[in-house]
Amino acid sequence: MTEKYKDARYRNAISKGKKITKLHDGNGLFLWVYENGRKYWRLRYRIHGKEKSISLGVYPDVTLSEARERAKAERKKVEDYIDPSIERKAAKQKAKQAAENSFEAIAREWYSKQIHTWVASHAKDVMRRLEGNVFPYIGVHPISKIEAPELLNMIRIIENRGSYDLAHRVLQVCGQVFRYGVVTGRCSRDPAADLKGALTPHKKKNQAAVSPEELPELLRAISIYESIGDRQTQLALQLLALTFVRTNELIGAVWTEFDLENALWIVPAERMKMRNEHVVPLSSQALKIITELKAIAGNSRYLLPGRNPNKPISNNTLLFALYRLGYKGKMTGHGFRAVASTVLNESGFNPDAIERQLAHCESNEVRGGAYNRAKYLPERVKMMAWWSDYLEGLEKGASVVPLFKKSG
Repeated sequence: MTEKYKDARYRNAISKGKKITKLHDGNGLFLWVYENGRKYWRLRYRIHGKEKSISLGVYPDVTLSEARERAKAERKKVEDYIDPSIERKAAKQKAKQAAENSFEAIAREWYSKQIHTWVASHAKDVMRRLEGNVFPYIGVHPISKIEAPELLNMIRIIENRGSYDLAHRVLQVCGQVFRYGVVTGRCSRDPAADLKGALTPHKKKNQAAVSPEELPELLRAISIYESIGDRQTQLALQLLALTFVRTNELIGAVWTEFDLENALWIVPAERMKMRNEHVVPLSSQALKIITELKAIAGNSRYLLPGRNPNKPISNNTLLFALYRLGYKGKMTGHGFRAVASTVLNESGFNPDAIERQLAHCESNEVRGGAYNRAKYLPERVKMMAWWSDYLEGLEKGASVVPLFKKSG
């Protein structure tokens, strides 16, 4: 029977009501035809006194001539006392182990261990950097086999786009993954450390912030923002200045976080950058603003609801408001933290109390689990009241005397 004739026979074959119909081709090669129409090549062989069979592919993706060549190669292994079935299982196990120890697998495992310590936005940034800049290039490679030159080639791709800051951030994340691989026994060293000095330097951009001397003019501009914008945005900017929390912490605030009776705003850990609950003492000025915001918010659960009351205002609302006031490139929401830190330190307040109010948690406290949200709270209550009076005085053109005099 010619190959052409057999191929036509196989192409037209049906199971004839049986679950499987087996068509013999010769030398142990069969075409299995299933009742659903699918067709598979299988090779039957005998080794060490046992009869076995293996799959050689799907017909017609694997043609008759290709199936015969594959069968011939497998029969040669049997002649050399190599069991194709055992060989395949070993190859699959090896491939499985390689996949489990690939850079991507280890990176995702490391990520799962870290994610509970990050705010959602940072977690998204980390995974986006890995999926967009790392996994396509070294993701499938065994983490123990990746060397510095291979890592550098990947980083150069990022640098060639002009993304020098991103290149440094990506390498930093890779270093953390490699170090996790070291301590979990999947690799012996961190090749990212070898790239020190090899990356294109970049100048870190600080968040724009006005100087303390420019603060009065900014506060007066905010006080009349309602004439060009809406009242809620004006109040939000004023509250941001009074509390100097991070912009996303203010925007995401919900009413259940506020203990107005005790003049405290308690931001839950899951919304904080350092994943520690944060207490913000509320001055009389802040309480007055919050009361008005409550009237504007109505039944919304958010302090600053957007057009959809079930969602807060967008992240750019306050930034664009500062743009409208003429402060594009001069001031950001984060800038209130910088200017508050400068003024409060210069005014003689306890630096530790200032850092705690800025929610700059000390790393040793995180490691030791000794974080205390109310640490320095009496000092912070006085400090936040003074800061509110200070801002109010600047806006009105008055001067505020520091509570403390700096020594020396």
